[in-house]
Amino acid sequence: MEPPRSFENAPALPTGRIPEHVREAAYALAEDPGSGYVYDPVLAADRARELRRALPDWARVYFAAKSNGFAPVLARLAGAVDGFEAASLHEARLCLDALSERGRAGEGRIAVSGPGKTPELLAGLARLRAREDADIVVNAESELELHRISAAAREEGTVLPVTLRVNPERVPVSGALVMGGTPGPFGVPEPLVPSALRAVPGLPGLDLVGFHVHAVSGNTDADAHAAYVRWCLEWAAETARAHGVDLRVVDVGGGLGVPFEEGDTAFDLAAFGAELAELDDPGAEVVFEPGRWIGAPAGWYAARVTDVKSSYGGHFAVVRGGINHFQLPTSWEIRHNFAVLPGRDWPPSLPRPGVSGVPVTVSGELCTPEDVLARDVHVPSVHAGDVLVFPNAGAYGHEFAMPAFLAHPGAPRVTVDTRTGRAL
Repeated sequence: MEPPRSFENAPALPTGRIPEHVREAAYALAEDPGSGYVYDPVLAADRARELRRALPDWARVYFAAKSNGFAPVLARLAGAVDGFEAASLHEARLCLDALSERGRAGEGRIAVSGPGKTPELLAGLARLRAREDADIVVNAESELELHRISAAAREEGTVLPVTLRVNPERVPVSGALVMGGTPGPFGVPEPLVPSALRAVPGLPGLDLVGFHVHAVSGNTDADAHAAYVRWCLEWAAETARAHGVDLRVVDVGGGLGVPFEEGDTAFDLAAFGAELAELDDPGAEVVFEPGRWIGAPAGWYAARVTDVKSSYGGHFAVVRGGINHFQLPTSWEIRHNFAVLPGRDWPPSLPRPGVSGVPVTVSGELCTPEDVLARDVHVPSVHAGDVLVFPNAGAYGHEFAMPAFLAHPGAPRVTVDTRTGRAL
């Protein structure tokens, strides 16, 4: 891993950028145990509904549970989305429980992805469908996986709907992470799609309902993303006609980006929806499965400053936490900014180191120089006992960290309605 890119003395966020009720929750986390996450499930659900309203009637919105699998968040989203995307049996169960809590068991669909689905995972999914009537569709990633899905379904005496995940030769869009048109473990390479489709008629217990093309992530160009969706629909329709597939589902993945850095362009949802509205009804459900766009703005990571050090011209704010809680800035090499909340109730018997008007690097409690959350951020002041709050941490934060290294206490998660201050 490489540390996140330097802020080059750019300023920290003003305290006012953190909602009042989030600030109070951050102070409580900083007091005990020292750090953690604050989520607003209502805000996440509102964003899901906003996305759903912007899209045509033929679109379906799923939430990618891998981005935030906290049960209170999933439960609130279960009333706002058409389904979930899961990548493990545990995630599928969490999503099913969330739908049940909202009285939607059997209504919301769970699409299951992942490049290495084991026979054990597929057997578990078949049991959920056969014994609990879960509406599950499996995104098959290889010809071998098609055979394993068939075997699992036959063992349980059920039929599993399947979309074939495709790795297209060329993807007409760019993003933070392009997973199509490049070598990788995801999906069936486009030239091998005909062979996989020829295998399907001989596989009982398997119902091929369409295709899955998740080829980009973190894209903030609405025009380019609309062009990508148009291409997915055209490709799916043409391939279905050529191979006699009864096309009922086209899953175009997620990939909607959010602006992490100052100056980043926000995804123009209105323009995206307007461009899709000009398309003909594809005659199939078109699934969008974002995680980041829905979840990221609905979460904050807060960490207490345990020490402030100056060393050979550099200044460091050391926090209780780090990449064992919040690895996203390091993994993505992004400049993930923060606000400084002044500390409360510092013991008068202790020295309180701090710096003012200088760039600081935020490092964590792990014994590795890679444990860095932000580099060279100009702060008006920061002292031991202050609290740093990172917005845009509601997706791929807690779920994307490395909590086992050094076995420090984990990051608790709390919820709050940012408009009322009520815990959820």
